[in-house]
Amino acid sequence: MNDTAKPAKTAKAPSKPPRRRAREFALQGLYQWRLKANDAAAIEAHLPDLEGYAKADRDFCLALVRGVIARETELAEYIAPCLDRDFTDLSPVEACILLIGTFELAQSPETPYRVIINEAIELAKSFGGSEGHKYVNGVLDKIAAKLRAVEVEARKQGR
Repeated sequence: MNDTAKPAKTAKAPSKPPRRRAREFALQGLYQWRLKANDAAAIEAHLPDLEGYAKADRDFCLALVRGVIARETELAEYIAPCLDRDFTDLSPVEACILLIGTFELAQSPETPYRVIINEAIELAKSFGGSEGHKYVNGVLDKIAAKLRAVEVEARKQGR
């Protein structure tokens, strides 16, 4: 019997896909925008300084930041009827996640709505409060039913 022990393999966390990283950085930028009222240019200038930004889909990140800022009022109007409180009463993290998710639902028809919602849930789990992901899921499900009615119905029908 050999007494030489083999070193245990350490499980390495799987690398995050570039689009998930992009959503995370967009969230950080939009959080900064929401709290400090920084404009898109200031946020864009700061993003490259963040660790790991080079591994993100930078074009997608910038599209999210620019799109959410440009369409904030319209996006908030989609979100407000699906809330149990005023949009301004949401935590800044949840508000930004909902803005990102709603923007993607409205502007990225090539991305399945379930992917968008699942990505928003992951953001909420990583950056939001302990139960925030459930709230984000419920709100975005309602928004998807309006913005992606055909896709949602097809999924319900098993197509």
